[in-house]
Amino acid sequence: MSPRRTATGRTRQRAWIAWTAVAIIWGTTFMFIKIALNTVPPFMIGGVRYLVGGVTLATILRARGRRLPAPAEWLPYAILGFLMFVLGNGGVAWSEQYLSTGLTAVVVGTNPFWMVSVNAVMSDDHHLRPRQWAGLAIGFSGIVMLVWPDISFAGRGSRTLLAGVLALQIGSIGWAIGSSYARKRLASTDILGSAALQMIFGGILMLLIGGALGEWGRVSFTAKTTLALAYLTFVGAVVAFAAYSYALQHLPISIVSLYTFVNPVIAVGLGVWLMGEAFHARMIVAAAVIFTGILVVGPLQAAPANIE
Repeated sequence: MSPRRTATGRTRQRAWIAWTAVAIIWGTTFMFIKIALNTVPPFMIGGVRYLVGGVTLATILRARGRRLPAPAEWLPYAILGFLMFVLGNGGVAWSEQYLSTGLTAVVVGTNPFWMVSVNAVMSDDHHLRPRQWAGLAIGFSGIVMLVWPDISFAGRGSRTLLAGVLALQIGSIGWAIGSSYARKRLASTDILGSAALQMIFGGILMLLIGGALGEWGRVSFTAKTTLALAYLTFVGAVVAFAAYSYALQHLPISIVSLYTFVNPVIAVGLGVWLMGEAFHARMIVAAAVIFTGILVVGPLQAAPANIE
């Protein structure tokens, strides 16, 4: 066996290990967000997590001699910080105030639908094919199946559940717009350097929004929530995104994107096992319908990682 083929095989093996880490880590972040919410409001979680994570990643890159984008180039990163972290990940943390970790993970699994729709609008091909419309319809029916039995507009609990689901969809739309924007504007930039700046700007914006909403006065830390926030920052953001970036460089895009199939399984399992959350067979059926819709739409298109 030639050295070149051996090196290629080892690289691909490491890429699969990185992909496995992403699938597992991002599946666990839903539970750790839920734990952190016990004493830290949602935008404060994101603000601390992404500002510290972004500064940590930028420091590591600079120490290794990697160049970060110059200040004159920062505007696109600030826009992406808002779209992908404030809307995307902020929507996840905010919704988990009202939704279980498993339900949140399953609804977040609809991201590919918004990616297809937004890409169709923002690309030169401004229409969806019949197969894509069919897939979107199937996926939407899965969402309805998932939440409709719990929604009765007479009660406050059902209204908050609906608000949580809507927040996740708004976050998914923001993530999809940001992903399309990133592919157009930042295709040739360093992946990790771009991620560091996006996290820094997203963290700053989330801290400002949290302050405007009065979250600063509601922040407190226990050993449990501090550990959860540390995990989200250093494992869920820095480590997982580095692993995602490596996998994306050495595996087919469609394969890397399949981590979205694994995340809900892990989130539901941990929610039932460790958080005592209720488990409904309807969740399995609805998830199967949603994922069927994804397959009908077509091969998943990878985007910048949705760091949970």
